[in-house]
Amino acid sequence: MSGHSKWNNIKHKKEKTDAQRGKVFTKVGKEIAMAVKAGGPDPVSNSKLRDLITKAKSLNVPNDNIDRIIKKASGADSVSYEEMFYEGYGPSGVAVIVRAATDSRNRTAGNIRHYFDKFGGNMGSTGCVSYLFSDCGEIVIEDEDGELEEDKVMEAALEAGASDFAAEEDAYIIKTEPADLDTVRDALIAAGYEIASCEIEKIPSSYVSLSSEEDIKHMSLLLEHLDDDDDVTEVYHNWENCDV
Repeated sequence: MSGHSKWNNIKHKKEKTDAQRGKVFTKVGKEIAMAVKAGGPDPVSNSKLRDLITKAKSLNVPNDNIDRIIKKASGADSVSYEEMFYEGYGPSGVAVIVRAATDSRNRTAGNIRHYFDKFGGNMGSTGCVSYLFSDCGEIVIEDEDGELEEDKVMEAALEAGASDFAAEEDAYIIKTEPADLDTVRDALIAAGYEIASCEIEKIPSSYVSLSSEEDIKHMSLLLEHLDDDDDVTEVYHNWENCDV
């Protein structure tokens, strides 16, 4: 889940069991289908699709699966998904934004409202917490083998127009202004770096710390249930020190 390291988010999804991984494939598949509908099936001319293919591959989605999703989404009788955002509060006022890809607004909204209500939160109206977040481009370059030189990666990123750079365990996190994301990504690829993830993230301006064991339990369960929902593609929150 977002709200902590983007790299931890990727690793968390990679480490899921086979049954859970199937859900990850489903979620990415919906995002790919929406990108194909919006910008066509050619990743050369559709940068959003290109980034989602990269994301799918980083999560070990087989190439055959990706090709089938693109082909199916290109058909006239394919299911149409729309992107929806839902906002609300978890226990002790933790701000939560849920991004979903759905073919049924009523089903998705009902499910998400149920999760909030069940675990000590409440779903609010559009805009109730989004002002607490700002959009930021984030690019992840994996370095699990430790073969990359941090100084060279940082230099390439900053020269390409990145606004920030951080080295984490096994990866480098590069931040950009949203409008600069494509330019920075393309420059890094041209420099020979393999991108694991390239997305617009929502970054909280402040964080909420939970001290009550009950609040921690309920917030963890809220995030787990949102993560398990097939319609939910991403969750952003401002829970500090979250390790879910």
